[in-house]
Amino acid sequence: MRNIDFSPLYRSTVGFDHLSSLLNSIHSSDTSTTSYPPYNIELTDDNQYQITMAISGFDESELSIQSENQLLTIKSQKSDQEANRKYLHQGIAARNFERRFQLADHVEVRGASLTNGLLHIDLVKMVPDAMKPKFIPIRTGNNKLVEVSKRNTG
Repeated sequence: MRNIDFSPLYRSTVGFDHLSSLLNSIHSSDTSTTSYPPYNIELTDDNQYQITMAISGFDESELSIQSENQLLTIKSQKSDQEANRKYLHQGIAARNFERRFQLADHVEVRGASLTNGLLHIDLVKMVPDAMKPKFIPIRTGNNKLVEVSKRNTG
């Protein structure tokens, strides 16, 4: 297994210490996964993404999509009827699969649709107000920041 040295990154950043273990786990899981089913990851708009998976031959009742702890998991379970069929040639892959995607902070699944053998999963990155830029006032000399509160007039 190949490890990456993140020590130069740690000298100029704060709070990214989990990045090393995340990248190492993705690298180790990537080598053990298959390429089935094929998929695309597309940036559809600012902070909006779509994962498209080619899953022809699957019905929505045979699919499961779960999002938990920043991990999106798509699984399939073919019905027992498929196991009883006797093919002379089977060129259409219809095997069970499990595909996982590690989601970044604040990325949420908005919905999924199945059209013409393509599974579309829509995602959006929701940046909380607390993480949006805020302006910090600067004090000089004896100037103090004064908090204004409402007074009761009565």
